[in-house]
Amino acid sequence: MKYRNFKLFFYGQSISLIGTWMQKTAVAWLVYRLTGSALLLGLTGFVGLIPSLILSPYAGSLIDRYNRYHIMVICQLISMLQAGALALLILFNHYNITAIICLSLLAGIVNAFDSTCRQSLMVDMVDDPQDLPNAIALNSTMTNFARIAGPAVAGLVLGQFGEDVCFFGNFFSYGPVLICIFMMKLNLAERKKATQGTWESLREGYIYVRSNPDIRSLIILLSVSSLLVMPFGTLIPIFAKDIFNGDANTFSWFEIAAGLGSVFSAVYLANLKSDKVLLPLIITSSIIFGISVLFVAYSKNLASSLFFMAISGAGMMAQSAAINTYLQTHTTLDMRARVISYYIMAYQGVMPIGSLLVGWMAGLIGTRVTVGVEGIMGILAAIVYLLHQKGRYQTSKDLSGYAQPVNLLNYTSQKIIRACWIRTSFRKKWDVNLKSNDKIKNT
Repeated sequence: MKYRNFKLFFYGQSISLIGTWMQKTAVAWLVYRLTGSALLLGLTGFVGLIPSLILSPYAGSLIDRYNRYHIMVICQLISMLQAGALALLILFNHYNITAIICLSLLAGIVNAFDSTCRQSLMVDMVDDPQDLPNAIALNSTMTNFARIAGPAVAGLVLGQFGEDVCFFGNFFSYGPVLICIFMMKLNLAERKKATQGTWESLREGYIYVRSNPDIRSLIILLSVSSLLVMPFGTLIPIFAKDIFNGDANTFSWFEIAAGLGSVFSAVYLANLKSDKVLLPLIITSSIIFGISVLFVAYSKNLASSLFFMAISGAGMMAQSAAINTYLQTHTTLDMRARVISYYIMAYQGVMPIGSLLVGWMAGLIGTRVTVGVEGIMGILAAIVYLLHQKGRYQTSKDLSGYAQPVNLLNYTSQKIIRACWIRTSFRKKWDVNLKSNDKIKNT
């Protein structure tokens, strides 16, 4: 927060993201209230995120070649207009599901560029590169605090005034963020005139990711999690309304619980002193995420379900933010936006396919069973990644730390063996001393 540009970004986005989460909560509740269809609920989530899968690599290539600041301003303006159109639609009682889905698609297209742009600008907002992990963690804290405040406000507004007020709230929330963006003074490196085509730039980014096994394996892990585990959130309105016989406030409690867990996790990440613990943190958080989702699926009462929802939020946040930090701190400057675009594609772009899949599965085998399967898939994905790391570094002799992604199992076993050796040696010395003391006493 000592950097003026990051402080302005933080304040502006804090307000805007609360409005964004108000709108997300209101859209999900509105669609399910009007249709009662889990499939349409999944479809709404699908169209809102699928552009990130298709457009993120192109967005990364574009952002690496042109002024990122100008692209961010354009994205914020279009998002503001989208929120206004959605608000007017509901204000005049034009409850057209097709129009709502189309506006969600527009928001997804803009978000594909905006997310990549904001993440790649993070390094330009802090002067000291060593503060970058902390900036990323604070950005995640801000996002997840909005995830708490947004649904909480939306739950109150939905019950008292209706969905259109939530949409107008999101529209006006873009005012502060635009003011803060215009006040920023970023010293962006002057971009050289692009000499290569878009497809060549895309090809370079793909080759860079493919040739780096650490980056590649993390993106694959995040893709699997986004496809098979994270979309469980799409079915939360069904838990709130049908399983626990609640209303819009109950739905907002689930979002708040997940947000609380995410904030706790983000604060922990913001206090990390070294990036050497990122890889074991990713593995641990992935396992916790899968287990907590499994418990959410089969919780018998609302209180326990909310508790495990908070744990799942912490696990999901730690997994995604730690991967983000690792990628940004282990990527060259000229490739950062393109690598981040693959992160966005894996995190946001794959999730809509999962949302559509879980919506279909929930109608086929039931909501609880579907979420339970997602939890099991999360646990298996973390185990497969751990075994993959073990296979890659089976012959590694470097057990000095996590600066390289060394074999975690070997490292852990070496530490345990060493601790046991020290304890045994101490015990032997202790026994020798006891015998000596007895001998002295006898003498």
